[in-house]
Amino acid sequence: MIKLTWRIWALVILLALSILSIFSFPPLFLSSGVIVKSVEVNSTVFNEGLKQGEIIKSINNQPVNNFEDYSKIIAPLNNKTNESIKLVIITNKNTYSFFNQGSLQIIVGNVPKTTLKTGLDLQGGARALVAPEKQLTNSEMQDLIAVSNERLNVYGISDVVIKKVSDLTGNNYMLVEIAGATPNDLESLIGQQGKFEAKIGNETVFVGGNKDITYVCRDDASCAGIEACNVVQGGELCNYRFVIHLSEDAAKRHADITSKLSVNSSSLTAGDRYLEKQIDFFVDDKLSTSLYISEDLKGKVTTQIQIQGSGTGADRNSAIQNAEDSMKKMQTILITGSLPYKLNIVKLDTISPVLGERFNYLILLTGLAGLVAVAIIIFARYRNFKASMALLFTSFSEVVIILGVASLIKWNLDLPSIVGILVTIGTGVDQQIVILDEFKSKRIESTREKLKNALFIVVSAFFTAVVSLIPLFWAGAGLLKGFSVTTIIGLTIGVLISRPAFADMLKFLGEKNT
Repeated sequence: MIKLTWRIWALVILLALSILSIFSFPPLFLSSGVIVKSVEVNSTVFNEGLKQGEIIKSINNQPVNNFEDYSKIIAPLNNKTNESIKLVIITNKNTYSFFNQGSLQIIVGNVPKTTLKTGLDLQGGARALVAPEKQLTNSEMQDLIAVSNERLNVYGISDVVIKKVSDLTGNNYMLVEIAGATPNDLESLIGQQGKFEAKIGNETVFVGGNKDITYVCRDDASCAGIEACNVVQGGELCNYRFVIHLSEDAAKRHADITSKLSVNSSSLTAGDRYLEKQIDFFVDDKLSTSLYISEDLKGKVTTQIQIQGSGTGADRNSAIQNAEDSMKKMQTILITGSLPYKLNIVKLDTISPVLGERFNYLILLTGLAGLVAVAIIIFARYRNFKASMALLFTSFSEVVIILGVASLIKWNLDLPSIVGILVTIGTGVDQQIVILDEFKSKRIESTREKLKNALFIVVSAFFTAVVSLIPLFWAGAGLLKGFSVTTIIGLTIGVLISRPAFADMLKFLGEKNT
């Protein structure tokens, strides 16, 4: 009966959990169909309720196992642009039956085999070449990039690259690339200037940005959230509301403007009295929503205002999701303010992944080839097959656990991350050789003391490496962030889990051979 130490058990349990995290349960690689990546807003299929993330299993009773099946089924339908064709789409969540004319306005892809999220260079994404309405100086372009970055960060977009580019004639553009996004997603995020104005009549009360707005409530149910949902023609409508705080100047403007208004003689309901004009909210000069102003606010300096809006959908869940998305965009505009310049999208397209389809293959091939080569060298050097296999198992476990952690925290793996994984493998092997050398040394010390000395060297090397890696998180405008984070995760797993477990394996093998 093999008696494993708690350190070895910890390694085995983490390895099992990481495999579950990467492949999910039931395993994703057993799933068939195509996943919906994007649905054109207000298209027929959108109004029927098909949502991003659903997996299409069949169309008109024809099974869809992969993207090739989907293309073969859809191609003849897309050619009949002048006919209204009945479609029955069965997904993993619902069945949609409707008549559609023209192409089916959705973007699909093969169902991912793992839960790992990859970056722009591995999974592809969307890219937009954006031209400001006027030629900008370098300083003005940097301001535009800074505000755009802030807007996307506030909205929660990850793995985004924004940089200045120029053509041969000297015209400056802003290049925006977002991993995993579709052109429609990108256009909705940067295609608008995001100019927010609150007006009473023709007078501006406040605008978006920190000049007039000091606080925007987010992620707090006491002052932000979905208020109510109602059935409307074609689906449901859900209202949202959230509170903002105005600066003293904006509050005084609100008081000055409302002090000149009279009370509307026709109240909406008994006991409710409102001013004669509403406060109108405009986004990019288009009316978003209008709210009644209570009589109590007439001429009153108030720094707290409630913003309201709505979202619609074919069913309750999609209406809530659309309302939440609309609220999030409105909050982002209010926090960051409008972009300093109106933008024109010159070119909008999809970026094909450089290594996306071969990511798993390259990782496994390179990593396993390196580990096998090291294991052979270790065997030739120490003439100990079991120690070589222990080293191979420990290093392999490290890679799987790194990927499991990345999957759990939804970290986008990019090319620098791959380099970080390979560096972790090399560092891990190096440190395990140190442990093995100490274990095999002929010094007159107990096995416990030898392994303790080896682990002290490992821990010292860990802190030295982490200190040197932290600055890389910001170096190169964040381009080395993937390398820094992935390597630190790998080294931390090594020093806390795999190195102590490897030492216990050697100790166990040594005791067994005596």
